[in-house]
Amino acid sequence: MSSVWFTADFHFGHFNIIRYCNRPFANSQEMDEAICERVNACAKPNDILYFLGDFCLGGPERVTAYRKRLACRTIHFIEGNHDRTARKLQHLFASWNLLSEILKAKQRIVLCHYATRVWPHHAQGAWHLYGHSHGNLPDEPLALSLDVGVDTHEFRPWHFDEIQSVMQAKARARESASQAERRAALADLAAYDQEIGI
Repeated sequence: MSSVWFTADFHFGHFNIIRYCNRPFANSQEMDEAICERVNACAKPNDILYFLGDFCLGGPERVTAYRKRLACRTIHFIEGNHDRTARKLQHLFASWNLLSEILKAKQRIVLCHYATRVWPHHAQGAWHLYGHSHGNLPDEPLALSLDVGVDTHEFRPWHFDEIQSVMQAKARARESASQAERRAALADLAAYDQEIGI
């Protein structure tokens, strides 16, 4: 059975991203090699990889060359703000979208390059996975959302099971917070009732 992986923000060939995001590489060649090695160590040829934007800098030949370096044959692409050239080569990928909703193991997942505060079916427990922020956006501990960019995960993709563990912990925290809020509201109501003599 194939594994399902999620990632974003490779920025292949982008030297300045090393400085912008404090990536631990001397140059873009070293960065590109490390990311390719780590992605290929996880996402095997028969697996499925959802890539949430910002693939590479350069012309069409660079996009093609970087795509060939990735072993995973089924890469679903969610467009990012640095994918103008890659957009012209959509045929290199299994699908191409700006936003996508998928279902994996009965879990609804909304995929977008950008983080959003609300997303389709969020109130019913849908997850939101995103990139773009390079781990710099503070995590909302009670929101079922996660930055899956390479900067958040040692330059390797996130496996569905890893994300599921994170989301289960967030759901438990959210439930505990909801219970605490209900208890506080009931205590406030009881205090008010006592104050007015009910």
